[in-house]
Amino acid sequence: MVVGAFPIAKLLYLGVKQMSKPIANRIKAGARRSDFFRNYICLPPAQLYHWIEMRTKMRIMGFRGSTIKPLNEETAAELGAELLGETVVFLIGGGCMVLEYSRQSANSRRKEEELNETLTGLQTQIAELTFTTETLSAQLREVNRQLLSFPVPTKK
Repeated sequence: MVVGAFPIAKLLYLGVKQMSKPIANRIKAGARRSDFFRNYICLPPAQLYHWIEMRTKMRIMGFRGSTIKPLNEETAAELGAELLGETVVFLIGGGCMVLEYSRQSANSRRKEEELNETLTGLQTQIAELTFTTETLSAQLREVNRQLLSFPVPTKK
């Protein structure tokens, strides 16, 4: 493993996360300028968020049948742009986490494959050595048998 690549990857991911904040700020500025962006992208999620938040608060406090007034357009546009900006930051951070996870899993998979190859090689070598040992043992027994078949010389 290359030692220098790991900190560079971490720095790159940190840089991407830091760059996502200005992107979120540009989205907020776009929401302030563009009517289409404000009306169709920012306002609906903001109103939905406000409705869910207020409904939850009312239920916690014990008010059941209260109607919830929608936010005015300026506040809703600001809240929608803020939600969209935070969503962008969250998505970029989540993407960085997914990339890091896939990189780590690929590294661990590669290490496991190398370990399996080493283990297979060692098992093959053991099998070859076992076969060689058995062959040598058989040859030794044959030599001993032939030595025993020779007549023993006697002294006269």
